[in-house]
Amino acid sequence: MGLMFRKRKKIGPIILNFTENGFSSWSIKIGRWSWNSRARAHRVDLPGPLSWKQDKN
Repeated sequence: MGLMFRKRKKIGPIILNFTENGFSSWSIKIGRWSWNSRARAHRVDLPGPLSWKQDKN
């Protein structure tokens, strides 16, 4: 297994994700709610290690 490059740049509530090939996706996080452009899914952080996710379907 080789090493993988991943970089995140946070600009306020917007997070830009980069891989070795360049720009990968962007996310927006406001409080406990977030949305990712690649997965097109909503996620809500719950107390402890739990979270709730709703896919685009």
